[in-house]
Amino acid sequence: MKQVSTLFKNLAIELSSLYAKEEAASIARIIFKEILGISRTDIAIEPELQITQSDEEKIKRVGRKLMEGYPVQQILGFADFYGIKFKVNKYTLIPRPETEELVQWIIEENKEKKGLKILDIGTGSGCIAIALAKRLNHSQVEAIDISSKALNVAMMNSKELGVQINFARMDILKKSYSDKLGMFDIIVSNPPYVTEKEKETMHINVLEHDPQSALFVPDNDPLLFYNAIFELSLKHLTAGGKIYFEINEVYGQNIQELLESRGFKNVLIKKDLNGKDRMASGSITI
Repeated sequence: MKQVSTLFKNLAIELSSLYAKEEAASIARIIFKEILGISRTDIAIEPELQITQSDEEKIKRVGRKLMEGYPVQQILGFADFYGIKFKVNKYTLIPRPETEELVQWIIEENKEKKGLKILDIGTGSGCIAIALAKRLNHSQVEAIDISSKALNVAMMNSKELGVQINFARMDILKKSYSDKLGMFDIIVSNPPYVTEKEKETMHINVLEHDPQSALFVPDNDPLLFYNAIFELSLKHLTAGGKIYFEINEVYGQNIQELLESRGFKNVLIKKDLNGKDRMASGSITI
């Protein structure tokens, strides 16, 4: 038998070699809560609380995985996004807080509208599509991705969360979508936008365990997916329709100029809570 407080402290200290101190403690709290059902409050109220050797081994096994760089969400098999719990695995990008901000922006601007037709490009776990379907009144949502394995996860999430979404495997770079897609009031995407040269600044849990195809673009063509998305949007947005997407903070100005050159109006580059250019939108004129 071992004291929970001691085991927690040891795990947090171990993780602090990979993460900032507060993040390490936060991950340790998540592990104890989800695996043992022991909360931060439980540990504070009952510091002498002990656990069985079996539970201690569970925590140590998870600790070893974390030290290998596996994201806590992949270890647990789910991620929280916009107040919803989504299945994730090695084939899906772990949802980020800035993507929640993108979803919130779309909801705030469209919450009074009904019957919207929405397309999510590069859906991954389905988090954007499902959150929008749940929060926007009577919307009809379609979602596409190049990865059949990611789509399997998205379909499981949709079924478990009771949301009807039409999923399809599609590669927008091959431009074979025109006869397969209808018209949409909103097109949203969180496309690959991290350049190869930015790899050296990334954390091991992203670099080695998130799907590379959902992250990276060539250094010599950083706007590769945006060009494809804009071309698709010009063909498949309704009059007055709007596009929303996540961006690399480095290319905010370039993306604004590209949108405007393609004929989009009311182009806006929006900062995230950290003050970084992280989202953009534009509309088709009526």
